[in-house]
Amino acid sequence: MKTKLIRALVSLLAIGMLVSFISLNKLKHKPKWKLTWKDEFNYEGLPDSTKWNYDTGGEGWGNDELQYYTKQRKQNVEVLKGNLSIKAIREKFEANNYTSTRLVTKGKKDFRYGKFEIRAKIPTGRGLWPACWMLSSKEPRIWPDDGEIDILENVGYTPGEITGAAHVRRNKTSNAIITSSNSTTIFDASDAFHIYRLIWTPERLEWYVDDKLFHFYDKADRPPLHWPFNGKFYLIFNLAVGGSWGGKNGIDDSIFPQTFIIDYVRVYEDQNLSS
Repeated sequence: MKTKLIRALVSLLAIGMLVSFISLNKLKHKPKWKLTWKDEFNYEGLPDSTKWNYDTGGEGWGNDELQYYTKQRKQNVEVLKGNLSIKAIREKFEANNYTSTRLVTKGKKDFRYGKFEIRAKIPTGRGLWPACWMLSSKEPRIWPDDGEIDILENVGYTPGEITGAAHVRRNKTSNAIITSSNSTTIFDASDAFHIYRLIWTPERLEWYVDDKLFHFYDKADRPPLHWPFNGKFYLIFNLAVGGSWGGKNGIDDSIFPQTFIIDYVRVYEDQNLSS
């Protein structure tokens, strides 16, 4: 009697799981990815001017950063041997003590949803702040109202700790922000290439390192103010020195120069959304 009862319960459980699985797949479509934009860096010289622009200057960039971002200066940015190299150098330049580069697709290419893959090797050393991230293409852009997506960030005093984050305004009556972030540790992030991935859909943001999901941010149950991620955004690659986060524990000047190396950038669109 007990055996029959157990078998009946197992059958009911299996049927329930099957129904749940079918219902889930009806509600959650499977993306149909197609590669639509890329830079493999299979050339030499300065970054492809049809794909990349530069942010330049040295006024702290809102984060008390200490570098001057230069434009089309091979000492700070160069494509060589199949990789893009962004180099931070300790040197006097326009009243700053460091130089680096901030590459952007702004004015060249905007993105709205997709799968973003960056194969990269991050630099190491206290005071560094490499990042691959996205800002709204709106003009004028209002931050943080229009949102920010950080695909990959690291600060040098926590070697190998990779952070992904979304930033939005907390409410309409203050300048406070909400940051949804999480980190994962990749012990050889400065010695080996890893794939850093963002999947951005109309309902969700997901962050991965080498196929490992380590953070997500859902639109569901959030007020509209906390989901500004329905518009167009552009990509940014930079290597900052110091700053409110990167320089929190000071700067080790003995480490320079240091290089942020990117093997490729690939962006895929979901053909189910474009059809």
